[in-house]
Amino acid sequence: MGHSHHFHLDQGDHSISVNVGPGKNGEIELLVNGKVVAFQKEHGSGTSLLSGELPEEPARPFRVRIRQPHLVPSILRCTLELDGVEQPMPERSML
Repeated sequence: MGHSHHFHLDQGDHSISVNVGPGKNGEIELLVNGKVVAFQKEHGSGTSLLSGELPEEPARPFRVRIRQPHLVPSILRCTLELDGVEQPMPERSML
């Protein structure tokens, strides 16, 4: 049984967080400024993609990609794609 993962990145005045539930059947939440903007009930091996917007004028759409390794045990990775630029989201430990 796995554990939950929490990724976070500040983007200007905004906070983007991704919470991934334990195991391959855990849910994924995408939060902007502490509010859930996208949700996926479960994830498996491979890549999950969630979309959101930064609340600016005009709104700035972005995507978050969560990669779960297929065959080789390895760490979960989370990447933010905003304005055509991909940026790794660091995992933060939650007590």
